[in-house]
Formats: sequence, C-alpha cells, structure tokens
Amino acid sequence: MADATQVEDKMSEEISENTPGKKQETPEEMLSRHRKEITDLQNKEIAMKKAAAKGSKAEQKAKKKQVDEEISKLSVKLKERHAEELASVGYSTGAGNGRGNLDNLVNAIAGVSVTDQADHSKPSKGVKRREKRSQQEAAREQRIQEEQSKIVSDRRIESEKLEQKLEPLGLTINEIKPDGHCLYRAVENQLALHSGGSSPYTYQELREMVAAYMRKHASDFLPFFLSENIAEGESEESLAERFENYCREVESTAAWGGQLELGALTHCLKKHITVFSGSFPDVEMGKEYKSGDGSGSSSSSIILSYHRHAFGLGEHYNSVVPS
Repeated sequence: MADATQVEDKMSEEISENTPGKKQETPEEMLSRHRKEITDLQNKEIAMKKAAAKGSKAEQKAKKKQVDEEISKLSVKLKERHAEELASVGYSTGAGNGRGNLDNLVNAIAGVSVTDQADHSKPSKGVKRREKRSQQEAAREQRIQEEQSKIVSDRRIESEKLEQKLEPLGLTINEIKPDGHCLYRAVENQLALHSGGSSPYTYQELREMVAAYMRKHASDFLPFFLSENIAEGESEESLAERFENYCREVESTAAWGGQLELGALTHCLKKHITVFSGSFPDVEMGKEYKSGDGSGSSSSSIILSYHRHAFGLGEHYNSVVPS
C-alpha cells in the first residue's frame, strides 16, 4: 500500500537524520522524537482506515485487513528501532520494575501502542479523543454507505422488474432528463416517436394544455385534488384559489407531474396511456382512446415507465420505446 510505504520511508529518513553519527540526541530528545513518531503513525492509521471505509462491504473488509497488516508491520519496526535506540543510551529490556526497564519506559513515555493488542497501557486523553473521533467518522461513513447501498439496491430491483415486463414485449426504456419536466418530456418523446419526426407539442406546451384542461374541467379534478390537499375549515373560495395556484404551477414551473396530470394528458391528446412500473401495479388511462384493434400497441398508445427509486429525489418518468 503506497501510504504505508511512504510512512516507512519517512521514518527511515528520520532515523538516518537522528543517528548518533550525525546528531547526538539527549535521552529526553530521543523520547520526545519517539512520542512524535508514534503519534504520526497513529494519525496515519486513522487516515488510512477512513480512506478504506469506501466501496462495498467486501471491499471495505479487504481494505481494512490490508491497513491492519501494514500498520502492524510498521508498528513492529518502529518498536524495534525505538528499543535499539533506547538501548544505545543505557536503557535495557530486562524484567523488573525499575527505571531501566524498557517496556515500562516505552509504555509510560510513549503512550499506548498503535496496534499491538498485548499492550494494555492506559491511553492518553489525546489518544482517546482521536480514537473516538475516528470511530465516529467511521460510523458516519458506514451509515452513508449503507444508505447509498439501500438506494442502489432498491433501484436495481425496480429496474430488473421493469426489464422483466418490457423485454417480452420488445420494449426498452429511453432515459428522460430528471429536471421536474420528466412526465411532459417523456410524452413529448412518445409523440415524436408516433409522428416519425418531431413532436407536435413541446413539453412546455403540454404543461399549458394540461393546466387549461384542468381549469376547464375543475369539477372532475377537484375531488382528487382535495383528497390530498384539503385543510380543515377551509372555505370554497380558498379551495378554489389553491386549485388555481396548483394549475399555475403546472403551466409555469418545473413541478413534477403525477396522476392528475396524466389524467388530463390522456384527454387533451385523446391518447391511450400505459404506465409500467417496477414498484407499483401498471396503470392504464384513456382506454376509450385505444386503437381499433384494442391492442393499445406502441404505434397508437403513449407508453411510459414510472420509477420510484431512480434518483432518490422522488418519482420519475421515462419514455418506453421499441428495443
């Protein structure tokens, strides 16, 4: 792993710079340098583990194992070098509890080891804080990965179900831009397909047609609008005003289209509309406008696909075309 190699090279350079031949350190200076080198390795371990907390669970597991192995090797080398350097200034590795005992000295002066689980010395407050931050960051990264994995999984399941429905019919999905106009852009794409050239209406003109139709046939749409938008104690005037504001949004903003707008579209265009979905039952609207053979084939019907999990931002529509 490149990061681990860089750490090792850096430490090797520091060794050469601090050898007795080049610069004679006092025992206090040596211990201070040892503490800094251990802290550097701890920080590097945290950074490497954070970088490894990306990708699938299998990838994260493999990366974490690699990081642990590399850090363990570096930790062993660092301890061995520290032992040699401390021995060179008079400290020993013998058993006992005196000042000359190297293990006690390293534990007391340098703090808790980076990866050696056999070292049970009490971590310093700084080390504890770093470890806590590292654990919190790793947990946060894990939650993000899990949420993203769930979205990806739901999207994949939905796509597979749609594919299973469309493939036997010789149909496939034509992706539409997810900009809030997707329903109208998808219908525009279908109309262009039917005409063999360009659509007779742009997505904006379709929006205006839908809003005009809903206003003209308000009694047909108000019950469905009120079922989702009614507030207790509202007067008829305020309800009518809210419906008018809704129609204004349909014709002049990028508000998403849904069931109400589909209902208006089928009558505006006098077209049979089929909406395939991998998350909900398929929907047919305007059956009275089906072609004479009753097949509702792609040559006469508007065929769309509804996606609940396409982008994690809400519902989305695509155009369905011959594969």
